[in-house]
Amino acid sequence: MPTTPGHHTPGHSAPGHSGPGHSAQGPAREAGSGAPRRRRGGRGRSGSPQGPPAADQAPRDAAPADRSAGVPAQRPVRPAAAAPAPVAPVAVTPAAPVAGTGPATTAADASAPSFAALGVPAPLVASLAASGVTSPFPIQAATLPDTLAGRDVLGRGRTGSGKTIAFALPLVARVAAGSAARAPRRPRGLVLAPTRELATQIAATVEPLAKAAGLRTTVIFGGVPQGRQVTALAGGVDIVIACPGRLEDLLRQRELTLAGVEVTVLDEADHMADLGFLPGVRRLLDATPAGGQRLLFSATLDNGVDVLVKRFLVNPLTHSVDSATAPPPAMTHHALHVSDAGAKNDVVRHLASGTGRRVLFLRTKHQAKKLAKQLTAQGIPAVDLHGNLSQNARVRNLDAFSSGEVKVMVATDIAARGIHVDDVELVVHVDPPTEHKAYLHRSGRTARAGSGGDVVTVVLPEQNREVAVMMRQARITAEQHQRTTATSDVVLRLTGEVAPHVEPAPESPVQQQPARSSAGRGGSGGRGGSGGRGAAGGRGTGQRSGGGQGRGGSGRRGGTTTTYTTSSYR
Repeated sequence: MPTTPGHHTPGHSAPGHSGPGHSAQGPAREAGSGAPRRRRGGRGRSGSPQGPPAADQAPRDAAPADRSAGVPAQRPVRPAAAAPAPVAPVAVTPAAPVAGTGPATTAADASAPSFAALGVPAPLVASLAASGVTSPFPIQAATLPDTLAGRDVLGRGRTGSGKTIAFALPLVARVAAGSAARAPRRPRGLVLAPTRELATQIAATVEPLAKAAGLRTTVIFGGVPQGRQVTALAGGVDIVIACPGRLEDLLRQRELTLAGVEVTVLDEADHMADLGFLPGVRRLLDATPAGGQRLLFSATLDNGVDVLVKRFLVNPLTHSVDSATAPPPAMTHHALHVSDAGAKNDVVRHLASGTGRRVLFLRTKHQAKKLAKQLTAQGIPAVDLHGNLSQNARVRNLDAFSSGEVKVMVATDIAARGIHVDDVELVVHVDPPTEHKAYLHRSGRTARAGSGGDVVTVVLPEQNREVAVMMRQARITAEQHQRTTATSDVVLRLTGEVAPHVEPAPESPVQQQPARSSAGRGGSGGRGGSGGRGAAGGRGTGQRSGGGQGRGGSGRRGGTTTTYTTSSYR
């Protein structure tokens, strides 16, 4: 298939829109709090503030053909096929259906029938096998017969249970089997995710399957210029993986239409509710055809998600392969009680010094950045992940952690959902979370896909009560370790083999610009040096001093700086 510059063919990552290792949706929109920030400018923006165009509204420059071509009035139902051999059900309790929806189902299989036996097309089975996935997890075995048949489904499973493959397979299979041809600005499959990191992880799973089926995908997210995303849409894509904010922006600009969407997936809908995105999600779903298939997958089905279910899903089946609050059985929890902040710092530093991958969680962006810098200065290379990072920095840090170049990630709750990095052996709650669901999602970065892992909560004396309440609400029984120090047996055991000390890159001076005459902003020293911005007020005529381009008294960006980034170890 020829590749048009600026769009994405499956298996190829185009800068700025898709591909594993490239994140989605800007922090101010998808990972922050409050309403998404509205972009200024943009091509062809509509002046209407009422939300995206209706499902029958065509995008800019669309051909005057039938706008609903390829979207059947009724969802096509997969033809009856020979039923797979009966298998014994897993002893699980299905989730009760949301009021007003269809009955719950109990079709989780203990003997794990093959993907082919569940009805997955052969090219997709081969793609899964090539990536080492040969048998379905319970959430996949439970949902695939219904999702492949075109039913609306609610799927609930704990973090790391395999929900992404559970919805990626029917999404790709049903879009590939559809009769509509690929058209510019008219995707046929849509996945909505709350954060750009989660959207990137979804894309990493969907893209190989889409490539096997001859489909194109792209990722829509904020925090970067929209030009390449617009170009990809104009070139024609079959499946869009998007965060709500930027997708609404592009809809208002008529850069695409959702009138051709046949399958819509909502992933982590409860997290979108937590972030206040449900109004935007409702507007986006209103822009898709009423007869399309809708799939909703999440670790929990609460926080207003039932409103979406009642309004947009038709007689959905609910599949729940475990309790909403059940931790993975291979996860071991520890509460390390320390005497004071000094003892806490020593314990955290020692836990970070092992050879395996580990994620350290803190509550604030500032503290996460500070701890990553401190660990790096102490010979333990670490990267941070939080909402204040630029898109490029987030991608760079995630890539360094995923590749194993850096073994420690220091993060806020932005990484608590959807970030799947293999073989994370230890999660440390440096700052205990404020509520139990955050604890479970943070902890879910380890013990994924059937592997084991340890979770540590470092507890100061004044935090004893709140941590006990949180553990009880999460239904966690943690091993309690009193008077813990950096030399305690439990700390040494959890740390494991200590990694070699890595000397941070030496400090290097920032390149200085030669003095030159120009109309500067400084009264006596220009921008930088000791002049600042207009020492005598206003714009003066002077020179750019050799102290860099800092705007403060001593040059905020001037002088000598030390940067602790992954490039220091490359």
